[in-house]
Parts: sequence; C-alpha cells; structure tokens
Amino acid sequence: MSRRRRIVWAAIVLVVLFSIGMISAARRTHVASEEGDISVAPVKRGDLDTKIYTTGELRASHSSMLSAPPIGGGVLQITHLLRTGTRVKKDDIVIEFDPAEQQYKLEQSRSELLQAEQEITKAKADVAVRTAQDKVALLKARFDVRRAELEVGKNELVSAIDAKKNELALDQSKRALAQLEQDIKSHTASGNATIALAEEKRNKARLAMDQAQQNIQKMRVRSPMDGLVAIEKNLDSTGGMFWGGMSLPDYREGDQTRPGNTIARVIDPTEMEVAAKINERDRSNIRIGQDADIRLDALPGYSFHGTVKTVSGMATKNFWEDEAGGKFDITIQLPSADPKLRAGFTAQLFIVGDVRKNVLYVPRQALFIKDGKRVAYVKNGNGFEPREVEVKSENESRAAIEGLESSAEVALVNPLAPRKAASASAAEPIGGSTR
Repeated sequence: MSRRRRIVWAAIVLVVLFSIGMISAARRTHVASEEGDISVAPVKRGDLDTKIYTTGELRASHSSMLSAPPIGGGVLQITHLLRTGTRVKKDDIVIEFDPAEQQYKLEQSRSELLQAEQEITKAKADVAVRTAQDKVALLKARFDVRRAELEVGKNELVSAIDAKKNELALDQSKRALAQLEQDIKSHTASGNATIALAEEKRNKARLAMDQAQQNIQKMRVRSPMDGLVAIEKNLDSTGGMFWGGMSLPDYREGDQTRPGNTIARVIDPTEMEVAAKINERDRSNIRIGQDADIRLDALPGYSFHGTVKTVSGMATKNFWEDEAGGKFDITIQLPSADPKLRAGFTAQLFIVGDVRKNVLYVPRQALFIKDGKRVAYVKNGNGFEPREVEVKSENESRAAIEGLESSAEVALVNPLAPRKAASASAAEPIGGSTR
C-alpha cells in the first residue's frame, strides 16, 4: 500500500513539472512572437518639408460694427434692416429702431420745459410784487423812526412820563425797522431761490428734451464707410440660453434687442483675410510672410494665394475640446480682392513652412512620452532601448530629431506596454506615453 502511494505521488510530481515546463516554453514563444510582431522604421537622413494644413474662415480685414444705441428705457424694436450682402455708401441708413418711446419722452420733456418757464415767470412776478411791498414797508418804518426821533427831541419840554414814552416809542420803531430789514433780506433770498429752482427745473427739462432728440436721431444707424452689410446672429432669440452646435437666426425686422447689442457689420470687401488656428506642434514652423495656398469650399476649383499676416504669441484652449494641446491664432492676408470672395466662406489652408536640409527624421508614430520627455525605442539586439530625443521640427507624418544615429531602427509601437495596449497604441497618432 505504501509503495503504491509513492508511485502515485511520483506521477503527480512528474505531471506538475511537465506542466510548468510547457507553460514556460509557451510564454517564451509568446514573448518572442510579440517582439517579432513589433513594427520598426529606420532613422533616415534627408530633407524635411514642414507643410501645415488647417481650416479657417474668410473675413474682411476692415469692418465696422453697427450696434443698437446705448440708451436707457428697456428693449428696442427693429423697424428697418438691410439684408446681408447689400452694398451701402457712407452715411446710408442700415438699421432703424422704433422711436415711439423717445418721442413720448420728447413731448413729456417739452411739456415740463413749458411748465418750468411759466413757473419762472410767476416766481419773478411774485418777487417783484414782494420787493415793491417791502420798499413801501421800509419807507414807512424809516418814517416812524424819524418821527419818534423828533418826539424824543421834545423831551425837555414835556413831563418825565411823556419823555419816557417817547424814548420807548423810538426804541420800538428802531427794532421794527431792523426786523423789517432782516425780513426784506429773507424775502430777497427766498425769491431768488424760488427763481433758481424753477430755472434748474427748466434746464433739466431742456436737457431731457435735447437727450430725447438725440436718441431719436440715434434710432437711425448709418454706415460709417462704403462696404457690404453683414447681419449678425440674434443671441436674444433663445432667451439668453445658448449651447454648442445651436443654430441661431439672423436679426430681422420686428426683432427686439437690448441697447448696445451688435446688430450688423459693414465690411470692406476690398481687403480680405483668413482667420485660422494651428496646433502647438506647428507653431515653430509658422512665421510672418510665409506663403499659403487657399481653397474655398464655396468655390471648388479655385485656388488663391496669400501670406501669413499675424501669428499670436499665446495659445488658447477651450475646455470642451478633446485635443490635448492649445491652439494659436493666425491670419492669412490675401494680396488683392476678388469679387467672388465673401466673408464667412470656409477655407482650406496649405502653408509651406521652412525646408530643413540634411536632418535625421523618424515617423512621428515612433515618438513617445516617458517621464515627461520625448523618447524613441531603439532596437538593440532582441530588445528595445528607450532613448531621449530632441525634436527640432515636425509635420503631419515625420519629425526631425537629434539624439539617434542614422543606422538605428525605432519601434512604431511601445514595446514595453502589454501587447493589447501596444496594439491599441499602434492605431493612435503620435504622442503615445509610457510610465
């Protein structure tokens, strides 16, 4: 019984050892197969042309905004509006707003002005009457003082009691005169204040009337230059709510808008440019004065030539965009106007950058990010070795680099990543990462 057990256990151990050997061999075969499946590309030396492709929008280099007049009183209603594409001359009326509210304010201010002028006339008449009355009262008070002084002068001829009465009468007359003089000063100041208040009311009414007249004139918005009319989107049509991809209508007659909102633009069609954005990786390949070919979706078969006019110095990024890097704004100037060009056309741009002569380059797919640095995995025998590289320039498919030899071969997928992840990264564009 003991011998049979030993045989059974020995058989079990042999089976386990055999299984372990088979699994190890399978793993070695699988790893070798994976290494053999990794695609490589040679490091080449030659010329690298930096061609940049992007899309943009055609717009006028010179344009002027036409806005609703910035006046108080609530919303404004459009009663007349030219259509997009209408050619206008300087001082032509492009937009008209309903002036009814301003006309009401004008009539109200005119009525207040007439009332204020009547109050001024009445106040001046009251002051004149009061001044005449005060003059009469002042003459009488002075006469009373003079008569009392004469009676005091007779005190030597009358009794002591009558003399005392005369002195008291003189004091009373003097006090009455002094009080009257103070009252006259108060009457004069009060009358002047009443007139000044009425005049201020008149000035306020006149100012309000002038303001209403100016606002009525502002209800007609004129073109500041010769050009074409372009109507803006009505942002108020959604009640203040807006989200990406939403289609908004243009402003039209009958719409209401808030003061200060931009309703239209007058553009100069003789000077056109294309506004576009480029990726961060292309910023170093763009400079002012470079040539650009322009093709418009609205004009198939036509090609236009332009030059880079401006390149922004700061990248911008919208939080809803999936792209990792920011983008730089550029403008392409068209040297001459063409009657077929219209602002708002979508443009396909092809910018010819500098050609780098005799440089080492690799496919952009062979560059990865490791520990925050750009690396390439160089084939070394049966394995791959990460090498840090310096990217000098790059285009859509290739990158000029330093740090490798021209005879080296680099992996097009990350060889250190699991095979499933490596297969997925092979389908991704340049910029893969590894930890």
